[in-house]
Amino acid sequence: MLVDAATLYFRAFHALPDSIVDAQGQPANAIRGFFDGLRTLRDAHSPDRIVACWDEDWRPQWRVDLLPSYKAHRVGEDGGDTPDALAPQVPVIAEVCRALGIAVVGEYAMEADDVIAALAFGTDEPVDIVSGDRDLTQLVDDASGRRLLYLGTGVGKHTVYDDAIVRSTYGVGPRQYADFATLRGDPSDGIPGAPGIGAKTAATYLQKFGNLDGVLNAAALCTPPITRAKADTLLHGAATLCATQQVVTLRPGRVTIPDVEPDPRRLSELSDRYGLASVLRRWTA
Repeated sequence: MLVDAATLYFRAFHALPDSIVDAQGQPANAIRGFFDGLRTLRDAHSPDRIVACWDEDWRPQWRVDLLPSYKAHRVGEDGGDTPDALAPQVPVIAEVCRALGIAVVGEYAMEADDVIAALAFGTDEPVDIVSGDRDLTQLVDDASGRRLLYLGTGVGKHTVYDDAIVRSTYGVGPRQYADFATLRGDPSDGIPGAPGIGAKTAATYLQKFGNLDGVLNAAALCTPPITRAKADTLLHGAATLCATQQVVTLRPGRVTIPDVEPDPRRLSELSDRYGLASVLRRWTA
């Protein structure tokens, strides 16, 4: 089970009240919610092991260079997008993971999505990917045993995406998803898309022409169902669409999973400090 850690701790932070505090009176809602959510997923899918994948760089410069709007709306005064009350909890979550024997993996200039892609492509084992980021749809592959546990409706009501669910949901296959997102756009990530082309139209074009290159070639010839107006839109924005495609496509790098053994003594110290006794009892039950 490869976990997009930020998905879980952001959701926990926003779902649970800030009245949940540690022994020093500091917020601990994300810490407790993260491990309760992870336990729910573990119990539902019984993975052989869990890896927490980390955003060492949530907005890599190479993506910004290609598409300056990428996540630009999320950049705060400090250059990050993590709320002040959440930021101190994030390293604690990583420390508790290690004490539980859960490896924490992140790499310089890589988002957690890229780390997940590297680990998913680097194993012959079946993989469950946990995330609320739809970009990870592109990793789904029945033949390789890769599924996405999509948290769009929450941990308890997550959707298990296999090839068939991806096609029924988006109208395209997993390998077409990056091109689909490129055409449709995604305001939550600052992805502009092609003006006037929504999800249905993007899926229709990709069903007929296969990929972004095929769509642009068809636009140059004004091949139906691409109208002259849509062709002009696509060709006018072709350079941005090609740059966007590179941004949306996951870029796996060299990633290794460190050996981590449970550390009961450290876990007990963390439990006392952050008030995790009930959470950890549920974890080990």
